[in-house]
Amino acid sequence: MYNNWGVYPTNLIFPGILAGWLSILLIPVAIWSVFWMGWALWKAAKNGSKVWFIILLLVHTMGILDIIYIFMVSKKNGKKARK
Repeated sequence: MYNNWGVYPTNLIFPGILAGWLSILLIPVAIWSVFWMGWALWKAAKNGSKVWFIILLLVHTMGILDIIYIFMVSKKNGKKARK
């Protein structure tokens, strides 16, 4: 029997095998993303780059933008600040 949302009531209580597989995939991706985001935010704050800090805080790209900032942009900004 369907309810008002068009799903079986048992699917709301027991989501099935998909939820287990989904959590197995999402937990490592979340850890990966938090690690790179934390490192990039730390480097942006240390370099005094407010614009990059805000961009990295608001845009979540599973670590791609964070890695680009860490290995490309922060090194360029660090050399300019030391001169």
